[in-house]
Amino acid sequence: MLMRPGQQLLLPANPVFIWGSLLVALLINMLPLGRAPWRPDLLMLLLVFWSVHQPLRVGIGSAFVFGLCMDVQQAGLLGQHALAYTALSYFAITIHRRLLWFGVPSQALQLLPIFALAHAIELGVRMLGGGGFAGWQTLWAPLIEAALWPLASVVLLAPQLRAPDPDKNRPL
Repeated sequence: MLMRPGQQLLLPANPVFIWGSLLVALLINMLPLGRAPWRPDLLMLLLVFWSVHQPLRVGIGSAFVFGLCMDVQQAGLLGQHALAYTALSYFAITIHRRLLWFGVPSQALQLLPIFALAHAIELGVRMLGGGGFAGWQTLWAPLIEAALWPLASVVLLAPQLRAPDPDKNRPL
């Protein structure tokens, strides 16, 4: 794969780190803080991140399983989060090659519609099941998730960065 100019070569991602970060995000989502409609879904953010950066390890199947875990935990309609996370992962994997050619702020702007679509799917399934409209504050969640994308990129790619000291035996 060609790299854009100035992009640093990364080490392979540790599978323990990938799945550990997803489990921590799941546990954070499961904290009994009450579900405010504007609160970002950290599991959604990390599923998109790993679907973009490691699509062969984190894909649609894992998004579906994490979605079912969230559905069971929130005692909501079974499949509400699973459908949203699956669609989110599908679209993230679909655009991952193109997305990685852009800088992190541009990536966040391109992911904003995908985050909004996932929240719209959740809201639509909830309303079809007889739930009420959560309010216009729901529009803040995708914006906050897109704003958190640069922070997630820095934190989650940090363990993969190579040492920046090339020598004659190690030119990369």
